[in-house]
Amino acid sequence: MQKPTLTLNDFEGMIDAVSNWGRWGKDDELGTLNLITPAKRLQAARVVKEGVSISLARNAIKTKVHDSPPFQHTMIQTGQRQDADSATDAYLTQYHGFTQTHIDALCHMFYKGRMFNGFSQQEVTEKGASRLSIINAKDGILTRGVLMDFPKLWGLKYLTGAKAIFPEDLDRWEEETKVKVETGDAVFIRTGHWARWEAEGEWNVESDSAGLHASSVPWFKKRDVAILASDLALDVMPSGAEGVRLPVHLLTLFAMGTPIIDNCDLESLSQAAASRNRREFLLTASPLPVEGGTGSPINPIATF
Repeated sequence: MQKPTLTLNDFEGMIDAVSNWGRWGKDDELGTLNLITPAKRLQAARVVKEGVSISLARNAIKTKVHDSPPFQHTMIQTGQRQDADSATDAYLTQYHGFTQTHIDALCHMFYKGRMFNGFSQQEVTEKGASRLSIINAKDGILTRGVLMDFPKLWGLKYLTGAKAIFPEDLDRWEEETKVKVETGDAVFIRTGHWARWEAEGEWNVESDSAGLHASSVPWFKKRDVAILASDLALDVMPSGAEGVRLPVHLLTLFAMGTPIIDNCDLESLSQAAASRNRREFLLTASPLPVEGGTGSPINPIATF
């Protein structure tokens, strides 16, 4: 059952409570990616026992779904011409939305004219973002990934309706799995979005989708996670926060400086994790190195 709405004052108090502004210096643009240290990468590499890899990306969706723009794939040269010596094509994607797997850079969200670490939203112009863009993640992401699988926890195929995940649910997941979320981890929240989509078809995502309640964000701040990811847009929708459409996005990107990976396909990972009774894996992911980009399509890989 949804808890009472967070007031705007509650929400703004949470911004202060989870803020990492200034933590790594006034000019920092990495945010919690700073927590993925060489030691953390070495720890993550030691998680690998089998060498089995699984993609966490949904195949590019070329039709309009959930009111999100389709991925456009245009063939320029094909094998249909006898004199052709190669095949070429072009991609066009407006990846922010509810379908394409992508990572949000820290410049993606504004609040009261500011971005993470106090940078002005005016730093984002028609030429792109001069601060906090995806180019800061050019060296890639390699850390320990952790799957928090809530349908599995509650014995469901997928979460229905606007089911909110609260801090006590996160505590229960740790207690039952005996896995502790640690500093520098990338945490993946499975709601069963794509399993629901296969079973029920499309629905109005922004009025009826499971996800994290804003009150859960301090839990992740306390554990110092480096990345938050999910199989939809992380937030429960509607949000349960007065006047704020995506409070988890704002608290995570704007206050904590934590990149978000949206629209992952976690169905294969869920099966692989359950069959092994393992919730941790090596995460590798490489965004496109686009100067000024507000994010990037991405293909995260889990390796057991």
